[in-house]
Amino acid sequence: MALPGSLRRQPANRGLVSRFTHHHVVVFLLTFFSYSLLHASRKTFSNVKVSISSQWTPSCLNSTAPELRPYELWNSSHLFPNAEEATLFLGTLDTIFLFSYAMGLFVSGIVGDRLNLRWVLSFGMCSSALVVFFFGTLTEWLHFYNKWFYCCLWVVNGLLQSTGWPCVVAVMGNWFGKAGRGFVFGLWSACASVGNILGAFLASCVLKYGYEYAFLVTASVQFAGGVIVFFGLLTSPKEVGLPELGADEDGSAEEDANRPLMGDDDADDDDNRNYSIQATDTDSQPKAIGFFQACCLPGVVLYSLAYACLKLVNYSFFFWLPFYLSNNFGWKEAEADQLSIWYDVGGIIGGTIQGLISDVLQKRAPVLAISLLFAVGSLFGYSRSPNSKPINAVIMAITGFFIGGPSNMISSAISADLGRQDLVRGSSEALATVTGIVDGTGSIGAAVGQ
Repeated sequence: MALPGSLRRQPANRGLVSRFTHHHVVVFLLTFFSYSLLHASRKTFSNVKVSISSQWTPSCLNSTAPELRPYELWNSSHLFPNAEEATLFLGTLDTIFLFSYAMGLFVSGIVGDRLNLRWVLSFGMCSSALVVFFFGTLTEWLHFYNKWFYCCLWVVNGLLQSTGWPCVVAVMGNWFGKAGRGFVFGLWSACASVGNILGAFLASCVLKYGYEYAFLVTASVQFAGGVIVFFGLLTSPKEVGLPELGADEDGSAEEDANRPLMGDDDADDDDNRNYSIQATDTDSQPKAIGFFQACCLPGVVLYSLAYACLKLVNYSFFFWLPFYLSNNFGWKEAEADQLSIWYDVGGIIGGTIQGLISDVLQKRAPVLAISLLFAVGSLFGYSRSPNSKPINAVIMAITGFFIGGPSNMISSAISADLGRQDLVRGSSEALATVTGIVDGTGSIGAAVGQ
């Protein structure tokens, strides 16, 4: 017999904090910092684009300067005749990375639902760290410069990096239920922004020694993080004897996982509730759903397309903000790296506050829509920012609040909502697949934007 809505929601709200154990804290921190390290190594490339462009183009020599011989030796690193062509190739590498990253997300989500999430995440972190080391450090130490080699490495890096997000969201979805998910995931989704800040900080600290050391430091830290994840991450509560989500929440708000996203149609409330209870009784070990089944879940395609538009804008800032600041205002590359941090600070605050508001309202879509309307105005304002670092930082943080916040919500809390709605209730084997579809579609949009 169905319980009234008020009684049904009370257990989830009362037990939000009481159900958390030290295992929840460890999972939160490990998944947070594992993806932060992935983003830090990814951000390094955008932070050193000016240095790479200078290395790949010949220095300006006046007519009285001696011509160095042999030409092939002194100009072996000069892949391009001018900075414009070097910049175009850097944009091409971004596009290559994003397309391979997007294709990898669709596959990684399916793989993550069928293999141990800890293994997949650890493998992706360690192997991606090696690729980043080869790309930015080893090639510079060996003075080996080849456009096709760079392209191939960046394709592989995109595929390996794609293992991260579906796995960490799936693990978080296994441990944290619907109650308070907007706030918890809003705070947790700051991992990408923290990774950007960490990458910018590490790059600016060692850039004076050469851009290859920026790649070396971030790759080394990421590899160490992958080892820690392999030995320390718990992918689900059942590994330590705790009840899984859904096993003890038949009367909780977890039963309405899609309601804050798709609406609150009370007419279908009883039917949906009875269907979920029957589903949990008949199949205690649900199998992983297929790709097309995940696409047909309510809201998956809609939010995937919305995220494609949003990620296009967000990743334009991610890849090109330090380069833009350095070239447009003439600021030093290290200063531009440090200033770009304010965009991520705004995203951290935006994701947390907007996630909390969506929990209070029990609605996610209105919060996103209002935030994106303000984002249009903030983008217009930032495009006219004066040559002043304090003013630029303030407008940049506001822009990050209204763009990074919704981006964090869709990629984390909403993806978890979609992967644990009534039709797949209790099936953690849907979380990584749905997350891969949402983030993969978003990455395609970001790649087109490049």
